[in-house]
Amino acid sequence: MKKSLVFFVILCMLYLTPANAQVGNFLKNVKNNIKQEVLGTPSNNNKPEPSCACDPAEQIVDLGKYKLDYTELNINVLDDGSILLKDNAGGDFYIARNGSTTGPYKKGDPRISGLQIPGNNDNEENEKDITKLYKGYVFKSGDKYTITFNGKNYGPYSVISSFRVSTEKDKFGAVVTENVALTEAQSKQMQTAMDKAKDDNERLQLSMQYSQMMQQNMGNSGSQGLMPKFISNIPGVKVEDMATLVSAQLNNHMKYNDIVIGSMGKIIDLQGNTIMTYSPAECDPESIFISSDNSRYACYKYGTLTFNDKKTLADLFNPHLIKEGGKIFLAYMYYSPKKNAIMQCKIPF
Repeated sequence: MKKSLVFFVILCMLYLTPANAQVGNFLKNVKNNIKQEVLGTPSNNNKPEPSCACDPAEQIVDLGKYKLDYTELNINVLDDGSILLKDNAGGDFYIARNGSTTGPYKKGDPRISGLQIPGNNDNEENEKDITKLYKGYVFKSGDKYTITFNGKNYGPYSVISSFRVSTEKDKFGAVVTENVALTEAQSKQMQTAMDKAKDDNERLQLSMQYSQMMQQNMGNSGSQGLMPKFISNIPGVKVEDMATLVSAQLNNHMKYNDIVIGSMGKIIDLQGNTIMTYSPAECDPESIFISSDNSRYACYKYGTLTFNDKKTLADLFNPHLIKEGGKIFLAYMYYSPKKNAIMQCKIPF
């Protein structure tokens, strides 16, 4: 029996058999083999490189060597420039650093302990506790928070609504509020009392009681103490516009080792100057990259980088800013079918 016919019989049997994830993966491979065997379609090695490919390009990981499917990988660039990869199919981790790859590592391995795991939702769980989200920088005492940075304390504050540290850990920025009308403990106390109230009259009395408490807190704090403000260890910071502060989204990835503010379709530096404006329909603010001198920017969306001079690069993923040899680069990755590897390109930025 010819090889292609054997594959066809196996394929039919698998379609008639209840399939789990492993069988599904095998089925996908069988179908690919049949397609190549029967239809004569070229293998990956004969496919052209994507349009974003560059020469020279740095190899991040040899997928064939580690038997990885790049569509099943989550990739995270760490602050030291190394790259952590998570294989969603097998659950293993790999580290690419200085042109070499090590792994696989299992979850809990001390060699990846403390690293930001790609695809991990721990940060979402920790958002309720900002002392965990900003571990080592934000500390809580009673109902107040204190920021400690490079040996200096800032605070106390009732609310820290946004906090970011620069890539090289030498700068920070935060939007804080010194006082609130009701503390977190008072709010919980009020909610518990309301839940236990026997009737509407008792709930009305409680409302009046906590309303008086709020007025007293506001009177003790003063109007300025209840408004958000921007704090930082960076000299010359002048972010005072209240509309900007209320909607401020601090970002420490747009510019290398710098912090900027996204607010209502524009990006602002910490001196209050508008660097650029953008349409949310065209640019995701979390995927904007700005050069150190503010002369260039790029937006990443659906696998394409679009620069402010209208130049585009397609079929890429994981764009990020890095520093090498004292120079800043906008780096990105792509899949090379010829090498069956993930490659990286770097653009001076």
